[in-house]
Amino acid sequence: MSGHMAGTVTRRRLADAALAVVVGVLVVTTAAFDGDTKAVDYVLMVLGSAALAFYRGAPLVVLAVTTATGAAYVLHAHPGTLAALPVLGAVHTASRAGHRGWAAAASGLFLAAYVATGPTAQEVVEKTTLLAGWFLCAVVTGLADRNWQAYLRQTEQRALEAERTREEAALRRAGEERLRIARELHDSLTHSISIVKLQAGVAVHLARKRGEEVPPALLAIQEAGGEAMRELRATLEVLRTDEPTGTPAQLVERARAAGLAVELTVTGDERPLPETVDRAMYRIVQEALTNAARHAGPAKVHIQLDYGEGGLTIRVDDDGSAAPTCPPTPGNGLTGMRERVTALGGTLHAAPRAEGGFSVRAELPGEAAR
Repeated sequence: MSGHMAGTVTRRRLADAALAVVVGVLVVTTAAFDGDTKAVDYVLMVLGSAALAFYRGAPLVVLAVTTATGAAYVLHAHPGTLAALPVLGAVHTASRAGHRGWAAAASGLFLAAYVATGPTAQEVVEKTTLLAGWFLCAVVTGLADRNWQAYLRQTEQRALEAERTREEAALRRAGEERLRIARELHDSLTHSISIVKLQAGVAVHLARKRGEEVPPALLAIQEAGGEAMRELRATLEVLRTDEPTGTPAQLVERARAAGLAVELTVTGDERPLPETVDRAMYRIVQEALTNAARHAGPAKVHIQLDYGEGGLTIRVDDDGSAAPTCPPTPGNGLTGMRERVTALGGTLHAAPRAEGGFSVRAELPGEAAR
């Protein structure tokens, strides 16, 4: 992404330099046919044209330089109307940047200098009227270009928002469907498992009542049935609500109690988060700690929550056994984590670290946080 941006900046600079060269060649070539053109006139033309190469970064400075050099050139050499070309370009770019007042003032100043060079009233009126029309077009086209760019940005923003809304709706429908299937499985399986557990319990009770030895298989069936019932209830409880059941600090304390070495760092201006962002933060930290406990071995885990102006950044790093040469296969945990982050318009990077271990980095933008 950074290479693409650098290439775009380079192309823009080359285009700006090409614009300055073309304008300079036109003005200097026209002046060369005038035998009265002096060396100082060429210097003024080159300076005014070269300034156009920097119009993106400093439109007002470019406007001031081109207007000053253009007016000085007009007053000294009394050239034709093509001498106004650098000033026209600067007026257009300044108007495009939103400085239409300064663009109009520069146009008036240059026209005043041009009026002072006319040998006859008729020539003054003709040339000044022509140039006034050119400058008016430059201001108007600059404003039109500015409005068009704003319209394109708004259209792109609306398209991105519509895409994000569609993704959220798709994730919501998928979650509702998973919940429906899970509940149906729970209802059907609970009945069957309850019967198996009940019958195994009755068989165990009767065997003990008769003083017989209880078969180990029967005890295993009874224990497995009870465990399956508890798992089903816990699963349904999780599916019924997606609310966080604590804070990242509490998750860290639980992980430490379980024997995992965890360190939590909070940077930036810590503040209350909207419900969706707070839920996503909790689940991301929870899943990252679960994966570290399962796969990282005796590793140290560092969690960083960075509250920036642009949003929230969550980073969980461990120094476990994961390696870039053998990336893990994404499971349900990482997939669900990515879905949460994507639904909020953020980005997620989860992969082994070059120095060993695993890293999870989630960025939730400011738009999502608001």
